[in-house]
This record gives sequence, structure tokens and C-alpha cells, in this order.
Amino acid sequence: MLNQAVLVGRIVQNPELRETENGNKIANITLAVPRSFKNSNGEYETDFISCVLWKGVAENTVEYCRKGDLVGLKGRIQTRVAELEDNQKRQYVEVVAEKVTFLSSKPRDNEE
Repeated sequence: MLNQAVLVGRIVQNPELRETENGNKIANITLAVPRSFKNSNGEYETDFISCVLWKGVAENTVEYCRKGDLVGLKGRIQTRVAELEDNQKRQYVEVVAEKVTFLSSKPRDNEE
């Protein structure tokens, strides 16, 4: 069996690094990935795909990438169920990144 995803897209918002209770680094990003075909109106649609980054992959991506940067991502698709406040359950589908490749970035103004 095989569970592998390869995506190329732009980061929708600046990634932020967090730390879990047991000390693992984690970051979430959303990639805007344009479809390779036109819809019935002759337009290209874009999918917004949630991705989870762990440890070194998360740290490097947060350090070197910003909103609008083009990245390649290799990982696996996972589903998880979260219980909401009203005891309802919601299922999430996300890509867990194994590798992120920085393909291009916008010029940075003097960031500090």
C-alpha cells in the first residue's frame, strides 16, 4: 500500500512555529495549488491544502519561507477526528510533510 503526496504551491500565510507539550516543534501551512485544467467557465481553480510540518522541517520552513513563497512538498495524507465543544466530531484531511523544498521566494524588505 502507498500513501504519498507531492504538491507544488504557494504558502497562503506566514508559517508560525509552535511547541507541543512534549517539546516537539510543529507548524501548519496552507498551500494554494492551482489545478492543471479549466472548469466549465474556462477558469483555472485553486485548491487550498492544509499541511502539517514537524521538527526540523517545521523549523526550516518557518525560518526561510513567507506568505507567497513557492514550495514543493512531499508527504503523506492523514485524517484525524477532533471533538468540538458541542460534542460533535469533525474529520480533517491534511498532508503531513516529510520534506519541503524551497522553490522561489519574493525579495524581502529589511525584516527584523
